[in-house]
Amino acid sequence: MQHVMTKEEYRKYVDKVSPNSKTLRNTLRAFMVGGIICVIGQFFLNSFKNMGLDKETASSVTAMVMILLGVTLTALNLYDDLGRFAGAGSIVPITGFANSIASPAIEYKSEGYVLGIGARMFLIAGPVLVYGISASIVAGIIHYLLRS
Repeated sequence: MQHVMTKEEYRKYVDKVSPNSKTLRNTLRAFMVGGIICVIGQFFLNSFKNMGLDKETASSVTAMVMILLGVTLTALNLYDDLGRFAGAGSIVPITGFANSIASPAIEYKSEGYVLGIGARMFLIAGPVLVYGISASIVAGIIHYLLRS
């Protein structure tokens, strides 16, 4: 006859075989890497403003440069290593968003431009884009109606 575990026995078993969480270490890594990414972005923003660009244009160019960095690190297969080290610290900044769009595109390039890259590129980031665009349209309509 097979022994059936009680809830208490199962909890003890799970505690025994589960790896210990390294919350403090993971938090420090995420903070450090996310902060470094933001410092790099601030460096570019300040540099573009010092070149004479107005704040809005400098911000747009900085976003483009950070996206380029994220996609380049993804293409060189370095962003995955950064993600394993930093966790959420590499996901939250704009470079993480660029990685989430570029990764599936690179992974599925063998399926062709339309069915591979085109269809799979927004696999991860697609729901975020759809929600963001839909929410902005609804907010714009509400703003327009309230202004009238």
